[in-house]
Amino acid sequence: MKSRTIAVAGATAAYAELQWLGRTYGATRAERRRPLPGDELCPYPQAVTTHAITINARAERIWPWLVQMGWGRGQWYTARWVDRLLFPANGPSAERLMPQWQDLKVGDRVLDGAPDKHTAFVVAQIEPNRHLVLHSREHLPPHSDERYGASVNWSWQFVLDEIADDETRFVFRSRLRLEPRWVEAFYLAVIVPADFVMSRQMLHGVKQRAERTTSDDLAALAVA
Repeated sequence: MKSRTIAVAGATAAYAELQWLGRTYGATRAERRRPLPGDELCPYPQAVTTHAITINARAERIWPWLVQMGWGRGQWYTARWVDRLLFPANGPSAERLMPQWQDLKVGDRVLDGAPDKHTAFVVAQIEPNRHLVLHSREHLPPHSDERYGASVNWSWQFVLDEIADDETRFVFRSRLRLEPRWVEAFYLAVIVPADFVMSRQMLHGVKQRAERTTSDDLAALAVA
């Protein structure tokens, strides 16, 4: 009985840590508290996650990697094992910049899965080299909106702050509002801890790619 109690306590503590990391990994207290472009799209969130990393590159070397994100495009820059574990239908993340994926504008749909899965974001705001804001009302279990009145309001905000020469703080945030209670409970219990894995992978995936991006790479995009 004692060993079972210890095991339960350990599992509970580990889960609580995953919940905390899923909401805060990499971000300072100031970054978690600061307003970001797009916060207004989900004014009463039930969950907020804010993550950040310092990238040794100017914003102009990071931005093209953000613009080409999405299913069927550059993907989300997670490791292949993460894709296979969490999103087995996803292809590998892009390792180079692609000119055909750079023309992103407000109103465009950015898929988060195959088109028939109804898991797309819409570009709500975009300011080159500064911020990209995606918004979704589609990420729901199939037919749950008609059958159970389920709804989701999800903003996903990507912000670049240049803090020194060749040094940029990359911050991204999710804000979620979910109805009814069972949808909220599922998302908060499962998605928030999983967000630690995904967000950590994304942060480091973007960092690695941006830091090896050259002036020639950017020039090739400009003339494509």
